[in-house]
Amino acid sequence: MAIEVKNIVKKFGSFAALDNVDLKVADGELLALLGPSGSGKTTLLRIIAGLDWPDSGEVSIDGENALARGASERQVGFVFQHYALFRHMTVFENVAFGLRVQPRAVRKDEATIRARVKELLDLVQLDWLANRYPSQLSGGQRQRIALARALAIEPRILLLDEPFGALDAKVRKELRQWLRSLHNEIHVTSIFVTHDQEEALEVANRVVVMDKGRIEQIGTPGDVYDNPATAFVHGFIGESIVLPVDVSGGSVRLDGRLLNIAPDAPLSGAAKLFVRRHDMAIGPAGSGALEGAVRHVRSFGPIQRAEVALSGGEGRTVIEIDAPRDRELQAGEIVSLQPRRYRIFAGS
Repeated sequence: MAIEVKNIVKKFGSFAALDNVDLKVADGELLALLGPSGSGKTTLLRIIAGLDWPDSGEVSIDGENALARGASERQVGFVFQHYALFRHMTVFENVAFGLRVQPRAVRKDEATIRARVKELLDLVQLDWLANRYPSQLSGGQRQRIALARALAIEPRILLLDEPFGALDAKVRKELRQWLRSLHNEIHVTSIFVTHDQEEALEVANRVVVMDKGRIEQIGTPGDVYDNPATAFVHGFIGESIVLPVDVSGGSVRLDGRLLNIAPDAPLSGAAKLFVRRHDMAIGPAGSGALEGAVRHVRSFGPIQRAEVALSGGEGRTVIEIDAPRDRELQAGEIVSLQPRRYRIFAGS
């Protein structure tokens, strides 16, 4: 099912949770709404679900006006961050709940309900836990049961609000891979909310980056990481070095020192230079755009992370860079740094 959102505005008092948001979600897509707390992503998800209503704007599902229908009429499956499982019901009955409470006119017979629940428990690979209670499950198992319950009613759309936020890092990674595989199998149009950039980039077909009630950028994971449209996107996604610079006459200066890099856009005045930590090449003193003294080095896995105090500005600017371990850095060493890839955005 395709979803289209047009000019959505939602305010809570004087706070604009959503400010003229437009979004199209293709049939069968797995879309991530990514942003910091307060960016409006959960509010947008709840409006699509019918759990909240906009002050103005339109929401359509497969070309039909969704705002003319309540949540129960939109055929939406919703998975909450904290599972919302019924503690007094077994796993089997939790998954069957949505089927059992359907209106009598559309409710399936008991045999069909039981077959559907078994099918879903097999799908989430937890059929062996059918007779357990939620308190007897791990966090990852509870989240998979919550997802099975949402799928039980055969929703047209699946919405997930921070689905893995309450889990530890190892379980989150396992479930991200599992969700990606599950989506490829069931092919239901799905939107999930997250503030975890790695989660969004790993799982989604497209990522919607939000901040302060607005959409900053929409694109594939590769697009938003490699070609950020705004300073916010560059700073929020990935780990970036950010340096205040001045652009004038096609030249870039840091603390008055001319850097041997060119502006990547027609800018003039105060700006910010953004470089990914792994995109800062290290060389011998005098060979790069920047120079500084290594203060501290930590090595882990295939990289070494170094703190470098830049020369000029009384050494107050300290940056972190990631470098391969083929050249061991030493504390106190003077090095040159040259951005391999960078972006410069206007603004102080």
